[in-house]
Amino acid sequence: MHCCLCEFVLLLAGLAAILLTLVAFIAHVSAKKMPNLHLFEEEKYFITNKDERERFPSIHDPPSKDLSVVVPSYNEEERLPVMMDEALEFLEQRQKKQPSFSYEVIVVDDGSRDKTTEIALKYCRKYSSDKVRVLTLTRNRGKGGAVRMGVLVSRGKLILMADADGATKFVDIENVEDGLEKLKPWPEGMAISCGSRAHLEDESIAKRSVFRTFLMHGFHFLVWFLCVRGVKDTQCGFKLLTRQAALCTFSSLHIDRWAFDVELLYIAQCLKIPVAEVAVNWTEIEGSKLVPFWSWLQMGRDLLFIRLRYITGAWRLDKIGKFN
Repeated sequence: MHCCLCEFVLLLAGLAAILLTLVAFIAHVSAKKMPNLHLFEEEKYFITNKDERERFPSIHDPPSKDLSVVVPSYNEEERLPVMMDEALEFLEQRQKKQPSFSYEVIVVDDGSRDKTTEIALKYCRKYSSDKVRVLTLTRNRGKGGAVRMGVLVSRGKLILMADADGATKFVDIENVEDGLEKLKPWPEGMAISCGSRAHLEDESIAKRSVFRTFLMHGFHFLVWFLCVRGVKDTQCGFKLLTRQAALCTFSSLHIDRWAFDVELLYIAQCLKIPVAEVAVNWTEIEGSKLVPFWSWLQMGRDLLFIRLRYITGAWRLDKIGKFN
C-alpha cells in the first residue's frame, strides 16, 4: 500500500513537471522578444491649443518639467472631466504657491470609441498644450500599453501614473512624493513610490462577494509567489517614478493589459530599484473596465508567463529599448 502511494505521488510529480515544462515552452516560443515601443506616424504628434501639430518629445531627452502626469483613458468621456478638474486645480494651486514648479498632464486616449480625445482637447485649449497634451492611439493597446506610450513621450523629472476615473484623490500625490523622498539617496537616480489600498482591504472584503474575495486572495498569492514580494497592492494605478526609473522599466515592459503593474515592479526588483508603498485614499467609481472573472483569469496567465519568460530568457533586461 505504501509503495503504491509513493508511485502515485511520483507519477503526479512527473506529470506536473511535464506540464510545467510544456507551459514554459509555450510561454517562451509565443513571446514577442522586444517590447512594443513603436508609435505610428500619426501618433507621434499632438494638437496644440492653436490647432497646430507638433511632434512629441522623447523620454530620452533631458527633462523640461518637474512633473508629468500620465492618464490612460479608454472610453472615459464621462469620468475624465472630474479627474482632470481635480488634478489641474491642485497643480495650478501648487504652481501659484511655487512659481518655479512646472507640470504637464498627458491624456492617452487608448483607441476610444467615444469623445475622450475631444474632452481632453478642451483642457488643452483652456490650460495650453504646454500643460495638457493628448496622445491619441490609433488602436487599443490596453492600459499597460497606453501608460507606456504616455511615459515615453513625457518631459517630467518625476512621472506620475494616475487613473482617469479619479478613484484616488489627486491630493494624495503628496503621500507618494513623501514616499519617494524617503528612499533617497536614489541609486542612479532611480526610485518608485506606489500608492496602496492595502489598508482598506478589510473594509473592501466586507463589501465583496465570497467569489470576488477568493479571486482577490488568489491573485495576491500568485503575485507574491511568482513575481513581486514586499508590495501588498501592486494594482493601484497611482504610482510615482523618477525619470530614470521610468526609462529603465517602461523601455523593458512587455505586458499591455492589466498585469503590467506587476511586470513593472518585477523589473524594478530585478534592477534593484528601491520601491516604497504608501497608503492613499481610494473610492470605487462606477464604470470599471475590469470584468472580474475573465480579467482575473487573464492576469493569472500573465503572471505565470511573466515569470517563465524571464526565467527562460525570452525576455531580457540587459538593454534599454529605443523609442521611436
